[in-house]
Amino acid sequence: MSKLYKFLIALLVAIAAAPLPSVRAADVNPAAQSFIQTLGSQAIGELTGPKVPQHEREVRFRMLLESHFDMPAIAKLVLGRYWRSATDAERADVQKLFEDFIVRSYSVRFGEYFGERFEVSSSSDDEEGVTVVHSKIHRTGAEELRLDWRLHPKDGSFAIIDIVVEGVSMAVSERSEFASIIQSKGGTVKGLIEALRAKATQSAVSMGIGTALAGDRAEWYNAAHFQPKRAGIGEIVVERLS
Repeated sequence: MSKLYKFLIALLVAIAAAPLPSVRAADVNPAAQSFIQTLGSQAIGELTGPKVPQHEREVRFRMLLESHFDMPAIAKLVLGRYWRSATDAERADVQKLFEDFIVRSYSVRFGEYFGERFEVSSSSDDEEGVTVVHSKIHRTGAEELRLDWRLHPKDGSFAIIDIVVEGVSMAVSERSEFASIIQSKGGTVKGLIEALRAKATQSAVSMGIGTALAGDRAEWYNAAHFQPKRAGIGEIVVERLS
């Protein structure tokens, strides 16, 4: 599930990066742009800094995730064709385990915030009628990172249904990963659920023994293979460990 790390690191950096003023050219949907910009500001105010207890950080992160991301829609997207064959209980399990994994594994990273800058640049509507907010992350000593946020209307506001990092859709990537796991587990969603539960347990263990800071670097263990992986908080992990 290496692509999951790519999604999570991008998510972490984007919502914890210091917001810059928006560029007002090509503002197709200023309200959607404001929604994403506010998410960044709120994340910095509520999640970053060593004075926030980790348990409280997890609670706040989960609230931000549930209030800004359409997790049921994302779960349906990543399950793909297996959504139809999954029971209601299995659908709920996949959504909960996926969300728990994000919260448990990455909320701690907000205590390691290093001041990357986040800029919302413009917005557009794609061919499916989905609003896309275009943004970039300015990283010291590295090329800027392009992120597109795909939103749909929800409860009088918006909800994020996908993040496209440098042209790669995280929902599509995870759908491929989940399908591969399901196929390797006998073609059942139950097999995916068992794998996600195992992954959550491994992540909890690795977070306990594998996280350390060294200057501006963070170290964690790849939950799938327990191999140490070092990366700056603003980097994207793209390779699969063998």
